[in-house]
Amino acid sequence: MRTLLYVPIIHTSADLGSLALAVNRRGIAGLGEDLWTQHRLTVEGFWRVIAAWCDSVNVAGMKLYQDGMITDGEVGQKIVEAGVKAGSQNYELVDRLLRRGAVLVKTEDFALVKQERDRLLAMTQTKSTTVKLIAFMKYKFVKNRLLAQRDRFIAGQIAQTLPENQTGMLLIGAYHVIRPNMPSDIQVREVKDIQKVSAYQKLLPFYRTHKERFEELGRYLMAPIDA
Repeated sequence: MRTLLYVPIIHTSADLGSLALAVNRRGIAGLGEDLWTQHRLTVEGFWRVIAAWCDSVNVAGMKLYQDGMITDGEVGQKIVEAGVKAGSQNYELVDRLLRRGAVLVKTEDFALVKQERDRLLAMTQTKSTTVKLIAFMKYKFVKNRLLAQRDRFIAGQIAQTLPENQTGMLLIGAYHVIRPNMPSDIQVREVKDIQKVSAYQKLLPFYRTHKERFEELGRYLMAPIDA
C-alpha cells in the first residue's frame, strides 16, 4: 500500500507572479481593505500551521508533488528558488522540505498550466472592459475542463512515480479534485480537510451573509495539526 499526504493549500500573492497586483486590487475593491487584510492574516496563519506540521514529518527520500510544478531536477530547483525570492510561503516550505531530503517530482503538464495562466493574464492585464469581459467568458467556458485535465494528469504522475510501500506528499490548491482519479492502492491522508479549506475560499466573497461560518472556518485553518 502506498500513502499520499494530501496538503490542500491556499495561494498567496507571492505565488501569483504578474497576477498578484490585479488579485490584490480586486480583493480590496470587492471586500474592503479591513476584510482583505483579515483574510491575508488568516492565510498567513494557515501557512504557519502547515509549515509546523511539515517540520514534524520525516521527509527524507519522500516524493514531493507541488501544484504547478511542471518539471523537476535542476530546472525544478530553480523554480523553487525563484519562488523563495518572490516571498512565497509555499515555495519557502518546499525549499525547506527539499533541504531535509524530500525529492521534487514533476507534477503538472506544462501545456495545461500555461493555457490556464495565459487565460488568467488575458483577464487581468487588459484595460479594455470589453476585452476583459470576452477573456472572462472564454476562461469561464474552459475553466472546469482545464482543471479536470490537470487533476487527471497530476493523479497519473503520482501513480507512476510513487514507489510501492512508500509515502509521498502533495501540496495543491484546495479547488483541485485529485482523490477520485487516484488508484485504489494509494491511501490518501488529508492533512487539512479539503472541503473546509475550499469552503473558506468560496465563502470569502459572501462574508457578510455567512460571517459566523466564515470565521469558524478561518479558525479551523489556523488550528494546529495533529502529528
